[in-house]
Amino acid sequence: MLFFNPDLDLKKYVVATYWIKTRSADLEKASWELAIGQSIGNPNVRNRWETEDLFKDFSCVIMHERSKLKNAKEGYVKIGFPIVNTDWSQDGISQLLCQLMGGQMDIDTFDACRLTNIDFPKNILKNFLGPQFGINGIRKYTGRKDKPLCGAIIKPKIGINSDKLLSVVKELVEGGADFIKEDEIMSNPSVCPLKERVPLISNYLEKSGRKVIYAVCINADHDNLLKRAKFVSDMGANGIHINHWSGLGAYNAIRKMNLPLYIHFQKSGDKVFTDPRHNFGIDWKVICQLAAIMGVDTIHAGMWGGYLNDDEKELKNVISLLNQHNVLPALSCGMHPGLVQAVIKQFGNDFIANVGGAIHGHPMGTKSGTKAMRQAIDKVHDSEYEQAIAKWGFVK
Repeated sequence: MLFFNPDLDLKKYVVATYWIKTRSADLEKASWELAIGQSIGNPNVRNRWETEDLFKDFSCVIMHERSKLKNAKEGYVKIGFPIVNTDWSQDGISQLLCQLMGGQMDIDTFDACRLTNIDFPKNILKNFLGPQFGINGIRKYTGRKDKPLCGAIIKPKIGINSDKLLSVVKELVEGGADFIKEDEIMSNPSVCPLKERVPLISNYLEKSGRKVIYAVCINADHDNLLKRAKFVSDMGANGIHINHWSGLGAYNAIRKMNLPLYIHFQKSGDKVFTDPRHNFGIDWKVICQLAAIMGVDTIHAGMWGGYLNDDEKELKNVISLLNQHNVLPALSCGMHPGLVQAVIKQFGNDFIANVGGAIHGHPMGTKSGTKAMRQAIDKVHDSEYEQAIAKWGFVK
């Protein structure tokens, strides 16, 4: 039972959609090799251990009639992966991606293979917690309703000590930031180690009189990542920043710790596997879907109009997906005060306007740069805003 059967029980399969291209064969052969190779065995060689019952219960299913794929050289193919092949309480996202994006990349038949969509049966999604706070919780905590949040990124990325970092944070908070994110480069450098900076910043924020989310960068290999999440929480911090290079399964593992932390997913570097110009990869929308079900509260979704300028339609689709999952998108990489209202017009209010350069590079410094962003969001313009517009311009 390798090709689609109309009586198939879809509740027993995770259905993955691929864009496949082949020159040496056709989609019939390619989909067969993917389905066999990513479930029960060698894509081309059968053996006596592969019984009829084993095929029926454990092989992937090609969700098309065989004739629809014959002689076709490229196109979308849906493959059903049996849910019984995964221990959903422990294997999680890491093992799922090993199945979805694994051995087919080693087969010469495949000239291109991109994962473009995943459909989960509802009984599988119960194994993932989703956001602990999300859009609703973030808005409630910060008191910001019906407007984008004013986000700020620590600069310099690395090289300052804990005392100088505190000085930067003070200016951001006094300027009106709602969300502050350490850069993904920081993590645990000797000049500004976690054990020093986390209690220092947490104590200040607790006494500041403002509700600000501060995402501490904790990037590390898996064992240290979990330890750092616990340490950050114990020290009174309220947020963590994890770049995807720490492992996609890391978000799921930390969310299951149920710590009182806002979890931020940082995309920097994702194009290594999401760029559509690659022959093999995963669509960014799929990564966002996985991040959402794993339980991140915020995610660097992309940017429009900055030095990163994503396709408008694709970014809208990503933001819509995240909003549906109660995840707050952060738009960053060239955001500045003169862009804010144009971005609102294109994408609505549910995002963090996350800014680094245009805050710290303001003619009057970091505090004024934060004020300029706050004024751009609130439409209450003062000298800080006017100076920012004079430097970076205004986009209608």
